[in-house]
Amino acid sequence: MTNNLTGEKPVIAVTGSAGKTTVKTMISAILREKWVIFESKDYYNTYQKTEEHASMINFIHRAAVLEFGMGFAGDITKHCQYIRPNIGVITNVGMAHIGNFEGNVELLAAAKSELIKGMHPLGILFVNADDQNSRLLHTKDFAGKILTVGIDNKADYQAKDLACSENGISFKVILREKEYPFFIPVIGRHNVYNGLFAIGVADQLGFLPNEMQSGFHNMRKANHRLQLEHLKNGITVIDDTVHANPPAVKAAIDVLMQIGKGKKIVVLGSMSELGERSEEEHEGIGRYVAEKGIDLLYTYGNISVQIGAGAIAAGFSTDRVKHFTRLKRKLLHQELVQNIEPESTILVKGASRLNLFETVTFLKDQYKA
Repeated sequence: MTNNLTGEKPVIAVTGSAGKTTVKTMISAILREKWVIFESKDYYNTYQKTEEHASMINFIHRAAVLEFGMGFAGDITKHCQYIRPNIGVITNVGMAHIGNFEGNVELLAAAKSELIKGMHPLGILFVNADDQNSRLLHTKDFAGKILTVGIDNKADYQAKDLACSENGISFKVILREKEYPFFIPVIGRHNVYNGLFAIGVADQLGFLPNEMQSGFHNMRKANHRLQLEHLKNGITVIDDTVHANPPAVKAAIDVLMQIGKGKKIVVLGSMSELGERSEEEHEGIGRYVAEKGIDLLYTYGNISVQIGAGAIAAGFSTDRVKHFTRLKRKLLHQELVQNIEPESTILVKGASRLNLFETVTFLKDQYKA
């Protein structure tokens, strides 16, 4: 490693409003091509879990890859007190948990910046050059190396020539003045940023492009994250039933529009911890649905009714929107069966607490291939 960290065990911490688990998984998949590593379990990302991890990392591990979750100011500081990273990744600064920060994105960015202040002062920090809110991060006094990833804006690790398919995304990246092709076996343009973070970290640790390519090929795919279920009569269900925040919901809708065939249906759950911005953010998702030309919109959970309101206000016809409270799941399922046609594509997106994976399970049973 560079920046006076030679000889230190690489300790990589990933935080951000979205993409943490995927970036952690991708980095780990590449590093495992050569090293024995410690990787925190998916969603074991509270500072209490990091305290446990501190006693689990030992001499056999050539590196550690950790996910630092955050709900409130001070959380990431506690993570860093238990385990100080020397490589930090801040995927983005979105609206997740914004309700815990008075609806103020600058306060949210300040809390994410605790990673910058708590990591090795001469470490390596990765940020997203395309994420406007990441410009609010407190990078000014960081004495280490700051590297960027991007698609649209100039970045140290920049993807071009993106090509999406049902199996994943291919793109090209210039590394050490030579262009290399990459393929990641996950869908959605947003996952290219996650791949770029993994490429950047691996490159800084001296991994070769072919080792990165092989790592992506062998990576473990997370369940219920843009997972495609191909059912009978050409029906496809996109299962994205783990997390839900505004950028993630929009990204999932983009995937539906990219790969969807026939009638396009969305089932969207309420988004939590948005505070005073809740109504505004839910209505914004509704406007996005209307802009994209989706055929049917079903909302689930109390607050999600505002998604439908936003869609209707943006010109979506009222007969194409239906809202269901959490007590009306069976009615939602009946409505879906009445409206799904051969070749339909259905996106089911919601936080795990809403148990919308039960809707995915219902559809898989109903339309078993």
